[in-house]
Amino acid sequence: MEEETAPLGHAKRPRISDIAREAGVSVATVDRVLHGRPGVKKHTTELINSVIHQLAYGTPPSANRRAKKKLKFDIILPVGPNTFMDVLSNETQRVFKPLVEAGVSIEIHRIDRFDPQVLTDHIRAIAPRTNGIAVVAVESPMVREAVNEVIDSGIPVVTLVSDLSTSHRISYVGIDNRAAGRTAGALMGLMVPQAAGKVVVVAGSFGLNYRDHEEREMGFQRVLSERYPNLRIADRIESHDDFQETYRQTMKILEHEPDIVGIYNISSGNRGIGTALEETKTANEIVFIGHELTRYSRQYLVSGTMDAVIDQSPKIEAERISEILCNFHNQTEFNPLLDPIPIQIFFRENLP
Repeated sequence: MEEETAPLGHAKRPRISDIAREAGVSVATVDRVLHGRPGVKKHTTELINSVIHQLAYGTPPSANRRAKKKLKFDIILPVGPNTFMDVLSNETQRVFKPLVEAGVSIEIHRIDRFDPQVLTDHIRAIAPRTNGIAVVAVESPMVREAVNEVIDSGIPVVTLVSDLSTSHRISYVGIDNRAAGRTAGALMGLMVPQAAGKVVVVAGSFGLNYRDHEEREMGFQRVLSERYPNLRIADRIESHDDFQETYRQTMKILEHEPDIVGIYNISSGNRGIGTALEETKTANEIVFIGHELTRYSRQYLVSGTMDAVIDQSPKIEAERISEILCNFHNQTEFNPLLDPIPIQIFFRENLP
C-alpha cells in the first residue's frame, strides 16, 4: 500500500505507518478512516483520529486512546529443526513489532506438530487468555473440534501454512498447496532428461494427515500421470521434518535405488537431501526440487545441488496474519482475505 499522510493543513503530517503503530491497528484500517470508507468500528475511528491529532499537534492522547483495549495474539508453530518455521517466527515478530510498541501483545508458541493431542491441548489452554490465534494446523478431528470451540466463543482462529478442512476458522494464510504440487510435477517433467525414470517423494509424515503435504503430493502425482507417464514414483521417504532423518533416509534410498532421476521434497529437510546428494556425488544426475527459500536451499541452488525452490513468502504471511487478526477486532465489515499467498519459483538465476 502506498504511504500517505493525513490531510491536516499546516500541521505536521504523520505517516500512515506511524498512525497504525500508535493506534495498534493495521495500515488498512487507518487507510479506511482517512478516506472515509465504511467498515471501521466507531471506537476505532475515534482512536485513530485521536492519534492523528496527537501526532500532528503534539497534544496528549484522548481518553478514547487510553481506554483502548489491549489485544493479545498467539501464534502456534511447529518446534524442531525447521528453518522455514524459524524464518516465519522471526518475520512475525518483526511485523508485529510496531503493534507491540503500541501495547498489543504477541506470544509465539513452538510445539510438537506431529502430535494432534498436544496441539489440541495447547489451543484449549491459551483460548481463555487470547484475542486471536494463528496456527499451523494438523488435519485431525480433535484439532478441528478445539478450533471450532474457540471460534464459537468469539475468538478468531487463522490457519497458517496448512489448512483445516470443514473447520470454522475465519481465514487460511498460505499458498494453494495443490497448485504448488502441480508446479513441482511440471518442473520435474521439464527438467528430467526424456521425462522418464524413478522419482522419490519426501514428506514429513505419511501416517498423519498434514493437508499441505497431502495436497502437494496429490498435485505432483496428478501432473506426472497426466503429462509425464514415464516418470514414476519409486519410493516415499518419511522425514518427520528433521534434516538428519531426511539425510539418513535419502542415503538409504540412493544406496538401494541407484537409478533415481528426481527427488521432490514436500516438507522441510532440504539440508539433509542436499548433503546426501553432495556426499554421493549424484547432484548432477538427480533433479532436486523442494519448498521454501531459506539459507540452506539458497546455498544448494547456488551450488547446483538443488534445481528449483517453490516458495511461500513468510513476510507476506506474517503481514496477513497481523492484518486479519487486527481487523477482526477493529472493522465492522470484516474482510477475511481468503486469496492464497502467491507461489514463487526460484532458480539459481533469479535469486533475490
